[in-house]
Amino acid sequence: MTNNPTKQTDARQQIPLGLAKRGYSGVIRHLAANEANSALSAIELESRLIELGFVEGAKVEVLHEGIVGRDPIAVRIENVTIAVRRREAMAVIVA
Repeated sequence: MTNNPTKQTDARQQIPLGLAKRGYSGVIRHLAANEANSALSAIELESRLIELGFVEGAKVEVLHEGIVGRDPIAVRIENVTIAVRRREAMAVIVA
């Protein structure tokens, strides 16, 4: 039996980033813009998220949650900190 870190990441449960709590860290697995409850169209939402750095394989960490309804959230993607609404973060699937 080998200890392969890639397999450990694959074995982690995949969840939408919008459900992650402060302190969560993981890796972006894929985008699911069709499943997010956003005012933007799925194509526009996916394009914006990619422009902000939400790309497959990027390390992500939830740094802060807003006071009212825990929205927005501040996340670190690689070395960049970004604030995003939870409903848009629901389109980012992480593990």
